[in-house]
Amino acid sequence: MSEFFQYVVVGLANGGVYATLALAIVLIHRATGIVNFAQGEMGMFATFISWALIYHHGLPYWGAFFLTLAIAFVGGAVIHEVVIRPLARTSELTVVMATIALLVILNGLAGWIWSPEVKFLKSPFPLKVLHVGGVVVNVQDLGVIGVSLVCVVLVFCFFRFTRLGLQMRAAAVGPATSRLLGIRVTLMLSIGWGLAAMLSAVSGMMAASQLQLDPNYMLVILTYSFAAAVLGGVDSPLGSVVGAFLIGIGISLLTGYASGFLGTELQLPVALAVLLGVLVLRPAGLFGRVVVRRV
Repeated sequence: MSEFFQYVVVGLANGGVYATLALAIVLIHRATGIVNFAQGEMGMFATFISWALIYHHGLPYWGAFFLTLAIAFVGGAVIHEVVIRPLARTSELTVVMATIALLVILNGLAGWIWSPEVKFLKSPFPLKVLHVGGVVVNVQDLGVIGVSLVCVVLVFCFFRFTRLGLQMRAAAVGPATSRLLGIRVTLMLSIGWGLAAMLSAVSGMMAASQLQLDPNYMLVILTYSFAAAVLGGVDSPLGSVVGAFLIGIGISLLTGYASGFLGTELQLPVALAVLLGVLVLRPAGLFGRVVVRRV
């Protein structure tokens, strides 16, 4: 059982990384009805900025962390104004293709600016372990879980208890009615893209402290985060978080108990196959709602 709980803790840490990125995907989808395929690369680019602030400009980790969040917010809002807003009257497929183009552009820019060589971002948490009831718990894993949960709680409180958050929710649900009530819908969408970029940056920085930093390191994380968003319900912020932790724990248990006969190459396909089976039984996801339109 101690081995099982160790895998669960590792899964929760990985799930926390997926949760922040999945939550960003859901926020954009709820606001605009599209899936932003560049969400992971936005987090990757922000993480390279934090790496440069730490190793080239001498900032402490947490100083670089919060400055990167501010830069990510501005970058997300600018992307909405420059790339997404001009395409507002086009088809959803056009906007999705624009996000795919943005993915490639950000990936190439990161390699051009910082080179494709592997880099390392130090962890902000002590590299030591705790022994709790026979379970060896990594302090870094606990730190990642804590940061992820704080982000989720802050996002919930922002949308639930603040005037700006309520305006953003109204703009996402009924943009035409919101305009009649005096809500600046375009501004709300720009702020939403900024918040999503901040969540992506958190996911990228937390992942980089556990992985090697290169322009492609967020691609697998983006895949798991997409899976988490779809599993929980792509229109449900709570569902995306629950789905992310479920996938994180599932992958950790799969790695711990089945890596001997599955191998590392089949972990992602097996996880997505399980996800596909869930979606066949419940296409809207665990927390999603099936929308019925009268024709």
